[in-house]
Amino acid sequence: MAAFDPWDPAFLADPYPAYAELRAHGRVQYFEPTNQWLVPHHADVSALLRDRRLGRTYQHRFTHEDFGRTAPPAAHEPFHTLNDHGMLDLEPPDHTRIRRLVSKAFTPRTVEQLRPYVTKLAGELVDRLVAAGGGDLLTDVAEPLPVAVIAEMLGIPESDRAPLRPWSADICGMYELNPPEDVAARAVRASVEFSEYLRELIAERRKEPGDDLISGLIAAHDEGDRLTEQEMISTCVLLLNAGHEATVNATVNGWYALFRNPEQLAALRADHSLVPRAVEELMRYDTPLQLFERWVLDDIEVDGTTIPRGAEIALLFGSANHDPATFPNPERLDLTRTDNPHISFSAGIHYCIGAPLARIELAASMTALLEKAPTLSLAAEPQRKPNFVIRGLQGLRVEVM
Repeated sequence: MAAFDPWDPAFLADPYPAYAELRAHGRVQYFEPTNQWLVPHHADVSALLRDRRLGRTYQHRFTHEDFGRTAPPAAHEPFHTLNDHGMLDLEPPDHTRIRRLVSKAFTPRTVEQLRPYVTKLAGELVDRLVAAGGGDLLTDVAEPLPVAVIAEMLGIPESDRAPLRPWSADICGMYELNPPEDVAARAVRASVEFSEYLRELIAERRKEPGDDLISGLIAAHDEGDRLTEQEMISTCVLLLNAGHEATVNATVNGWYALFRNPEQLAALRADHSLVPRAVEELMRYDTPLQLFERWVLDDIEVDGTTIPRGAEIALLFGSANHDPATFPNPERLDLTRTDNPHISFSAGIHYCIGAPLARIELAASMTALLEKAPTLSLAAEPQRKPNFVIRGLQGLRVEVM
């Protein structure tokens, strides 16, 4: 298991060979550096995402002491208060209640109504990239598109949006394995600043409601659907972070993969109808969220190994998406792949509520780049972010000839 080293730059550059080694070693393996059980096979990851003996939290049933865990440091409290009240880290009934309210903003009809706005914005961003002869695909297209869309949904004024991406990046640093104290300090500071901003915005929306999601959550609360202010703040932060983080990284990971597979890029340029399949295949091929953690609330057994209550399981999405038992020739990028049950958006009750919107955003930016920048090419080899859980690039320099 020496190949699995989530802090090794060589592993971060290409973790997929190490995943193949993990899968060959069995269905579950204990990883001492993070005190987690690694689950690398697609069938097991898919099943455990739906297994109610696992949870994103344990505090609805146990204290830290009961569960054999140590409470987080007091200095990290602002981050945990923010994180622990979002629906991604809650279990029923709180998760059910909050997701029911938020899902009203993500109905198929509501999301489809956003398509013209997303398409127009993607086109404008690509036009600017083309006019400049190229640039950084990350900062010029991949980031501004989903950030603007989710900020628009939440009702965050355009003049207030500059700190959103830095706040999100700092908060997401805490989702890495064993984050160092400087990363935790940045996450705490961002949690405080983001929470204070949203508290003020919620107060404004109480006085002057709009047709945005924050106003809708306030109205739902006033109509009797119980939602605390902290839950409202945590939900907004979660929607912003999850609403763009995966889309940003899927965009740059995807285009970098296309540049490294020129025959697939040529096929896509020749047939734009491949875009929907390409979005799914690129999400599978270089998965933006590599790992999803769950707590064992009641003993479970995987392949004859008992994993006891109190343990933590690391579901390896990146490995599952390259499992040859599910995906023929998984190391091959194949934009014509039809049977593609990737789990990049998770599964079960925590399935990504924004997945339909993410697909629209990814397809819109890809289509705009194919149509408006048919000669788009890689200008410089990119650097990977020094992260494992959230996989992305520092930037992606491109040129348009």
